[in-house]
Amino acid sequence: MKMNAIANLLSSGFPEFRIACTVDSVLTVAADIEVLARFGRALADPIRCRILLALREAPAYPADLAEALDVSRTRLSNHLACLRDCGLVATVPDGRRTRYELADERLGHALDDLRTAVVAVESDRTCADADDKGCC
Repeated sequence: MKMNAIANLLSSGFPEFRIACTVDSVLTVAADIEVLARFGRALADPIRCRILLALREAPAYPADLAEALDVSRTRLSNHLACLRDCGLVATVPDGRRTRYELADERLGHALDDLRTAVVAVESDRTCADADDKGCC
C-alpha cells in the first residue's frame, strides 16, 4: 500500500486503522517466532550443529568443512543448503570457489549461549517419546 493510501485510511474515520502499533506488534511476534523456528530446525541435526560451530570459529569452504567434519561433500552440501534456507549462513564468492560464513556475527554469540546453557534434565531420563520421535 502506498503512503498516500495509508494516510487516507488513517484520516478516514476508520478507528481500526488508527491502531497501527497493534498490527506492528503482531507482525513482530510472528517474525520472532519464525526466526526461532528456523534456528530450531537448523539445530535439530547434529551435522548442522557441527557446521554452525565450525563457522563460528571462522568462515570456511565446503571441501574443507567436509574434511574437517568427516562427512561426504554431498551430505554437507545438503546441510549447507538447509542452513542457507534458514538464513543462518551466507555465501561469499571467492573467485571460482564459494566461502560460507555465519549470516550474522550475533549467531556465534547465540550458539555460545545455547551451548553453555544449563539444561535442567535428569541425567537418567529422556523424553517419554524419545525412541519414537528421535528427541533427547
